[in-house]
Amino acid sequence: MKVNEEPGWISDLNEEELEFVKYFILSSGSIKKLTGIYSTSYPTLRKQLDKLIQKIRVGERKENDKVIRLIQQLEREGKIDQDIADTVVSEYGKSLNCLLTE
Repeated sequence: MKVNEEPGWISDLNEEELEFVKYFILSSGSIKKLTGIYSTSYPTLRKQLDKLIQKIRVGERKENDKVIRLIQQLEREGKIDQDIADTVVSEYGKSLNCLLTE
């Protein structure tokens, strides 16, 4: 990863999730401190953190997935059209998102 390049998993996070990560860092990783910021219970915040961890792991898996890299390589080589490559990668990514549990 280049210095000015944003990791792919960050772009997978919505605004609320990014804010949670920000406050988690600013609270030195203390869920107990976050309970005061969010005015909610420790178990609720722990569950939210666990969901974020899962989402990041799935995002990293997508970035390193051999199938996605193969499709992107085929597109770069001109063997498949960019729209097709984007559609296949998007649909495959959705199937990986099914790994997220509630």
